[in-house]
Amino acid sequence: MKSEVKTQPVSRSRGRWLGAFVFLSPGLAYLVVLMLVPLALVFSYTVFQRGRFGGVVYEFTTENFERLFDPLYLSVLADSLKIAAITTLAALLIGYPTAYLIAQLPRRWKTLALVAIVLPFWTNFIIRVYAWTILLSGPGLVNSALAKLGLGPYELLYNQGTIVAGLLYSYLPLMVLPLYAAIEKLDPQLREASANLGASGFTTFRKVTLPLTVPGVLTGSLFVFVPSFGNFVIPEMLGGNKSIMVGNLIRNQFLSARDWPFGATLSLALIAVLVVLLIVQAWAARRA
Repeated sequence: MKSEVKTQPVSRSRGRWLGAFVFLSPGLAYLVVLMLVPLALVFSYTVFQRGRFGGVVYEFTTENFERLFDPLYLSVLADSLKIAAITTLAALLIGYPTAYLIAQLPRRWKTLALVAIVLPFWTNFIIRVYAWTILLSGPGLVNSALAKLGLGPYELLYNQGTIVAGLLYSYLPLMVLPLYAAIEKLDPQLREASANLGASGFTTFRKVTLPLTVPGVLTGSLFVFVPSFGNFVIPEMLGGNKSIMVGNLIRNQFLSARDWPFGATLSLALIAVLVVLLIVQAWAARRA
């Protein structure tokens, strides 16, 4: 009898592990085949040489990492960080009031407001970016409207400001939604108690609302910064050849220069920066 009692928990534990493995195996296989294996291949190329006519020569070298610290490539990395940071800050300044106002709406209007926020995602990303080139081109709608006012025409395309505007337009919903979720979870009684104690609206926001929504701020900032930092479609379509970001540089190394080892090294540097940001965000979220 005692042996039977002991074997029952063991068999149940094995059954749970087997069930968990069966349900997790498709997702694990997906991650291994489509993520870990490609990443391992990219990382392995960083220590090899470029062939004379492109491709990879499997001879060990550290030249790719030495080229990474060339002032030209460091300036591209710095510009990418600057553009992504400006985009994130602008998204936060616009997204926080927007999310706060949506959270104050009656329930039936909240759904409509949230649908309006995510509505641009229902359209193809390339089409949305291409629409900006039509709006901001020389004979576009913006310059046409300015001409009727006796202004312009202005060169609105192919500069860093246009890139920031395109990134902001594309990723602003990724800032609004986490902020809305954080604000919506706030207990209204906390703000009421602050008001009852004589605090002004700004003081209540600064000492109650903002500190409690810091996790949403960090999450939204990460959601905007990461795709902005590595984006290459918007800089190419709205920035032209005047503004090159790290995503464009990586794409050019693989497709134009056919320097796969150095492209892989740039990709590794990009991933390293993003991993550092994820660690900082997790640490700041725990502190908050």
